Amino acid sequence: MEHSFKGKWITDSEFSSLPPRNVFFRQLERINLPCNEHRNRHILFRKKFNCTAVSNDATVYISADDYYKLYINGSFVAQGPTPAYHSRYNYNVINVSKFLRSGENVIAVHTLYQGLINRVWQSGDNRHGLILDLECGGETVVASDESFKTIPHSGYTELGFTGYHTQFLERYDSNSPEVGFEAPDFDDGAWNSAEINRYSDHVLNRQTSKMPVFETIPVASSAATDNGFLYDFGSNYVGYLRVTARGKKGDVIGIRCAQELNDGSPRYKLRANCCYNEEWVLSDGECTLDWFDYKSFRYAELSLPEGVEILDVSFLSKHYPFELKAAMNPEFESDPEGKRIWELCVHSLEYGVQEVIQDCMEREKGFYLGDGCYTALAHMVLTKDDSMVRRLIDDAFASEFITDTLMTCMNCSFMQEIAEYPLILALLLLWHYRFTDDREYLATNLKRITKVLDGYRRDYEKDGLLRDVNKFCVVEWPQNFRHGYDVDIVEGKVCHEAHVSLSSYYLAAINTVNKIAAILGQPEYRNIAPLIETFNKAFFNPEKHLFKDGENTEHICLVGNSFVYGFGLCDDPVFDANFMSMLKEKGIDSLSFFCTFPVFMGLVRDGRFDTLRECILHEGTWKRMLREGATTTFEGWGKDTKWNTSLFHLTMSYAAIFMADIDLQKLFG
Repeated sequence: MEHSFKGKWITDSEFSSLPPRNVFFRQLERINLPCNEHRNRHILFRKKFNCTAVSNDATVYISADDYYKLYINGSFVAQGPTPAYHSRYNYNVINVSKFLRSGENVIAVHTLYQGLINRVWQSGDNRHGLILDLECGGETVVASDESFKTIPHSGYTELGFTGYHTQFLERYDSNSPEVGFEAPDFDDGAWNSAEINRYSDHVLNRQTSKMPVFETIPVASSAATDNGFLYDFGSNYVGYLRVTARGKKGDVIGIRCAQELNDGSPRYKLRANCCYNEEWVLSDGECTLDWFDYKSFRYAELSLPEGVEILDVSFLSKHYPFELKAAMNPEFESDPEGKRIWELCVHSLEYGVQEVIQDCMEREKGFYLGDGCYTALAHMVLTKDDSMVRRLIDDAFASEFITDTLMTCMNCSFMQEIAEYPLILALLLLWHYRFTDDREYLATNLKRITKVLDGYRRDYEKDGLLRDVNKFCVVEWPQNFRHGYDVDIVEGKVCHEAHVSLSSYYLAAINTVNKIAAILGQPEYRNIAPLIETFNKAFFNPEKHLFKDGENTEHICLVGNSFVYGFGLCDDPVFDANFMSMLKEKGIDSLSFFCTFPVFMGLVRDGRFDTLRECILHEGTWKRMLREGATTTFEGWGKDTKWNTSLFHLTMSYAAIFMADIDLQKLFG
């Protein structure tokens, strides 16, 4: 049941009378949304309250926009919520009995309004606030209102952006008068009274997915540098550097974090175009670094002023709860590196998945629909927990208020549309059902996905083919893996030409929806036979028994034919043989994110498990990552295969699906 809040959305004077602004539009609409004010606001809240008796059911119901960290009686409790649109915003339900005591208590909350247009949150919209109820023994003992005290935290100064305006680099000042605000005996006498947000328009829904967990990762090794120390945590993780140091007021420690070393020094200018170069200003005596935003890194270098002593260093890893419940297929044990590939993918999923599925946790932190389908599926296969798949499905459909053909990056204020991604979603709906047997959820999703396909038919289908598509057609990524695909698919412009890649996805989605309808005993969504005939007429070369890239070119490549083969769209045995020959000649490592997965699907469907294993164990794919020192899956087969390679990118962890000891033909057949 949904909670009915007694508390109100509270904020400070800066935001209380600030009307929200609309950040939602189609990608090709040219709208300027400057973010020069109301940004990087760290706003604190405190409230003292009494509990006559602490019950085992003491519960906090809480949400904040953009984000919160919750403390009770000085102890950290939790942080959230999962990003969402304001029209279906998440709140968290947390049992806090162990944090309470009889008598006086203090609840304290650190909120952030980032104020940027990016892929992380729906921010830059002028919406800020906190709402909470605390119930104990069946009574509401705290409800957010004007009795809360508030003040901006002055200890966080921005040092520029990193990533795609993804986050602010932090200069944290331990001398800030707000440091220690969460402590019960902190003096908030000079703070202001909170104000009700007059324009709050959030529609609250209980968060159905789990909250992140935290794990302390010790230093694996350390070494002295010319003016400090370099720490290695043994692998890439996502989270916060925790440091306790002793110095004098005004001493500044430089902090550089990296995913790899460059001639023994941390490559803090990451390949993924992030620059992790920050500062920490010390107070007199012992103090602790308190980053608010998280990063993805393995190494941390501290540059120390004379006389500063480092007392403790660790990595506070943040990730979605993970319990491995799948085993590796014994067929992969014949190769000594098979287990290492499996462990690489498992480790990446365990420590990489956050409140949502992000492709990389440094450059964008974006909840991407397309490759997210593959990552969410891998997470479900390994954990037998479908919560992240449901999170992705429900959040994808939630973007229909912007366009009924759905957005690419979800729950955020950055508007991007990639044409293939909603069509991959159709496949995920069927995979989820085959894994869970949840017919009720399948029926709900059938109604939702048919609306998406109806939108594609209305907007783009002309004479049986998709043309004049005002969404980016990614085809394969990065671009240098497209094999010269001869269609004008430049992002930011309309793709007028019908082409085999997008057409294959469209047919696969329609075919999948027909299968879903059959499972539910409903009429098929659409007769696909005429569309297949039009598809063959437009793209099939009868002399070469292969498919050309587009209707206005004779160019034939492995990329375009990968989708035809993977989605089973051609029953010509000569095509099948020709495709396999082309794949052997070019090599699976000549493909990347979006072609490799459907090729693997096709190999499973056709029972070509020997070829599947050869692809996974190929020297140029996951083994190449291992040779280049990967501890987490790369954004590509190697560090130099992309101009901005993330070394902690979750998509390629999908090898674990095909290595798991499960019935792959049931899943993909």
